[in-house]
Amino acid sequence: MTATDPALTALAQGWCALSLLHGRIEAHTERALQARHDLSVREYSLLDVLSRQHDGDGGHLQMKQVADAVVLSQSATTRLVTRLEDRGLLERYLCPTDRRGIYTNVTEAGLALLDEARPTHDTALREALDTAAENPELAPLVRAVRTLKAPVPA
Repeated sequence: MTATDPALTALAQGWCALSLLHGRIEAHTERALQARHDLSVREYSLLDVLSRQHDGDGGHLQMKQVADAVVLSQSATTRLVTRLEDRGLLERYLCPTDRRGIYTNVTEAGLALLDEARPTHDTALREALDTAAENPELAPLVRAVRTLKAPVPA
């Protein structure tokens, strides 16, 4: 295949469209969350991921799992956790079975802010998708996003 191969060109165009859609959604939700709740998209995502932890088997996430869930490096995730901990939205504690492990939990204040911010996030997401759907290049991706189902935990 050459650089002018139609299959490669189509693949690159598809990737550009996906990147554009992601950027537009993230920018729109970022503005809404910052304006109304003083939260970034990453902060919201981290609170959301950590709020889904529970005390049963497999209920707590290691920092690597958290980093993967919010699509950040481990060091960036640690800095993000520290920022939210400084705001009283998260707290860290030692794993009771492995003293080397550190878990992070959402505080009551963090859960309250997340509950307050969730409708803003969801509305901004819908608005961004509605706007993107008007663009013929992005409309097929918007349809795909809207038909996706969350994976069922094993």
